[in-house]
Amino acid sequence: MALADLWQHSPELIIGKHIQQIIAFAGSGKLREANDASVEFRHFLTLIPSQLLEVYGLNCLADKFDDSGLALQDIVNEAGRRVGFGVTNGRYRGVAGEAIGFDGLWQTHAGHAIVVEVKTTDAYRINLETIAGYRRALAKRGDIVEDQSSILIVVGREDTGGLEAQVRGSRHAWDIRLISVDALFKLVHLRESLDQPHIFQQICDLLIPREFTKVDSIIDITFYAAEEVKSDIPPEDITIDVHHTTPNILNDSRYITTLQLKLNTTLIKRTRTFYATPDNTVGVICASSKVYERNGRIAYWFAFHPHQQDNLQSVVHSYIAYVCGNEETILLIPYTTLSLWLDGLWTTERNGKVYWHFRIQHIDGRLLLDRRKGFDRLDVTQYLLAKQITAVTR
Repeated sequence: MALADLWQHSPELIIGKHIQQIIAFAGSGKLREANDASVEFRHFLTLIPSQLLEVYGLNCLADKFDDSGLALQDIVNEAGRRVGFGVTNGRYRGVAGEAIGFDGLWQTHAGHAIVVEVKTTDAYRINLETIAGYRRALAKRGDIVEDQSSILIVVGREDTGGLEAQVRGSRHAWDIRLISVDALFKLVHLRESLDQPHIFQQICDLLIPREFTKVDSIIDITFYAAEEVKSDIPPEDITIDVHHTTPNILNDSRYITTLQLKLNTTLIKRTRTFYATPDNTVGVICASSKVYERNGRIAYWFAFHPHQQDNLQSVVHSYIAYVCGNEETILLIPYTTLSLWLDGLWTTERNGKVYWHFRIQHIDGRLLLDRRKGFDRLDVTQYLLAKQITAVTR
């Protein structure tokens, strides 16, 4: 059974395994350039949650084995994809006579290219001229524009003082950035914890060489994080009294597993609320609501933002999954249907941006979507995930 199939059908056989054991399950069990094991392993990495991806990276650093450096290279490239870069995997090993032997090529939406070099340790001096040569060769070949590109060295350890000194003392100092594997995964988790579309560009700015005399881009990341919190609070004109609170279950594997079973696919977290398949053909906005009381009835409230709409419009098949109080009450609504309701919903403008309000009430055993004056309530009970799964299994 292919490694990806094993993960999708029997994940319990994989969870808890060391990365070396995982590689042994893939094809021939040895990572080599473009062989079956490499293809299976790289595909498998696109399917797993970032927390597990990070664990495997730590395995490669803590326990050296034959393919540990090659596996770490693939893991780092997948981390780059999770941050939001367009990633081209490089070669595992350079070939004599070839000028290009980079570990990864990461590209931003704005057209900046980053030539990535992965090192498990900085214990040995790195030939910076060789890496700079890869960059020049890529530019000569037309793959990148040299003055719109840079170099990123990803190092296994956080203590990189020796390598930093080497870079600062070289003629390539203004073209190179350094980052530890641990810090890279912090960026992955930051990307997954926020929805603001500007955050990717701010993360890119951190990885592109520049003098941080002006720290606006760093401060912006903190600002966006604070704004995310505000977006989960009903505005004054739509406030409903808190009846009781329930835990946020968006990270509950059972909830995501239920969605995956319904949609018959694997969903990977892209931002705080957006999940998508590895090939970005299916996307789901996932959000949960506390339980509120309105006029003596149970109610739920969700904000739907333009950047969430953009995410849904970027995939072929798109849905919204709204968790109403607990995982037993989940609405799964196709975006094509939901988009027809937007004109009848209340809106709020904040910081120059308008977003919509989904206010749902439990009335006589039904879930009804409130709408503004001139629009009738909509019965959305039919979109309960439990009902859809029951209908499919009959």
